[in-house]
Amino acid sequence: MFDAYNHCDLERFGAYFASDVEFYHDQGGLMRSRENVVEATKKYICGKVHRELVEGTLQTFQMKGYGAVQLGSHRFCEIGASKCGGVARFVHLWQNEGGAWHVTRVISYDHQAIP
Repeated sequence: MFDAYNHCDLERFGAYFASDVEFYHDQGGLMRSRENVVEATKKYICGKVHRELVEGTLQTFQMKGYGAVQLGSHRFCEIGASKCGGVARFVHLWQNEGGAWHVTRVISYDHQAIP
């Protein structure tokens, strides 16, 4: 997912999400739909920033009968900048339906500037 996001491969990026995904963002509010998430990524991210996982922060736990929950932290880095300028935490709720995995809920929070 990070690779598709960072390379602005919006078709591949969108395919990770359920059509009715709910994306909660502490700065931007709630988005409801894959199309809204992809359009916001295109408008605010593509060609401007990339994100990288903060090493050692990714945790994944099984959610019996549903799928998995994934938690971690990531840095946001402006394209061409020598260092990253922000960090945030995320929660992804993944649903497994018949072997197909899709993110149904995202919580993106605790956005902070890196001093």
